[in-house]
Amino acid sequence: MNAQFKYFTNFILDSDFFLINPEMLLISLFLATLFLAYSNGANDNFKGVATLFGSRTSSYQTAILWATFTTFAGAITATFLAGTLIKNFSGKGLLPDAIANAPEFHIAVAIAAGLTVLIATLMGFPISTTHSLTGAIVGAGLVAIGLQLNFAILGSSFILPLLLSPILAIPLGAGIYSLSGYFNSKWHLPINQKTIDTCHFLSAGIVSFARGLNDTPKIVSLILIIEYFSIQGGMITIAIAMALGGLLNSQRVAVTMSEKITSMNQTQGLSANIVTGVLVIAASGFGLPVSITHVSVGSIFGVGLISKKANRRVFSQILLSWVLTLPTAAIISGIVYRLLQG
Repeated sequence: MNAQFKYFTNFILDSDFFLINPEMLLISLFLATLFLAYSNGANDNFKGVATLFGSRTSSYQTAILWATFTTFAGAITATFLAGTLIKNFSGKGLLPDAIANAPEFHIAVAIAAGLTVLIATLMGFPISTTHSLTGAIVGAGLVAIGLQLNFAILGSSFILPLLLSPILAIPLGAGIYSLSGYFNSKWHLPINQKTIDTCHFLSAGIVSFARGLNDTPKIVSLILIIEYFSIQGGMITIAIAMALGGLLNSQRVAVTMSEKITSMNQTQGLSANIVTGVLVIAASGFGLPVSITHVSVGSIFGVGLISKKANRRVFSQILLSWVLTLPTAAIISGIVYRLLQG
């Protein structure tokens, strides 16, 4: 495995090879983007259904299959609704078009974001692909044009929504769960477990659908400079790679999301999913690149705070991984872009 990884890395970073083989440059961009999509699926696909497994409403296998199906549906829907996100993550507006349209720039972003997400996945940390992509765009952009990077657009369109995601999700998650407990204690509402489980499954599907809707266009934007790809073809290709990543490599992140942040019951899981689904779908409609990770982790932690079962140490470790995501992706991207420039 290590030998194969070393060979792949050497192949990708062989700039002299790329300079005399422009077609291979585009092929490498395609492979690097598939690698990013696979890493994204491994880290992100289970996040929408983490509460199903954590509350023992379903088995791991049932949860990941439901996540795969609904995420794919969201990815296909993104073909018609997510043009703003495709534009934002192509690098246009942050950089001159000549650089934003260059294969070298897109390869550096894809490799850096993919490696950052994959490393976190292997360590069991749920991090944001959106944050990784943002860091990678900044890293390659700084190497390309230095401080001429458009930091105003970066702050308003990227950084602010990412910071707001958990800030909104934690109190909303806590509030929805508290509200449900209040209504139940005041009016002694009859609890039909089958109805709760059905709503729980539907809410998990909505979250996964929203993730596919929000994440797929960000990754697709990297390969649309390849003339053979239409938006529709790119969406389907990326969606398949994301599905494979989730099916094959999501176990460690699944344990963190489902069991380590907090223990939960069905009502708590449902409350967290409602908050996550509403926030992410609303953000997709406005073209804001919120992180499904930050929102879902924040809502689960918020529910845990109310039930007094939240693991603050694990949440602190996750926060640290979020802080490190952007600079890690930026450093890797800057190095890769410089190597590709020879």
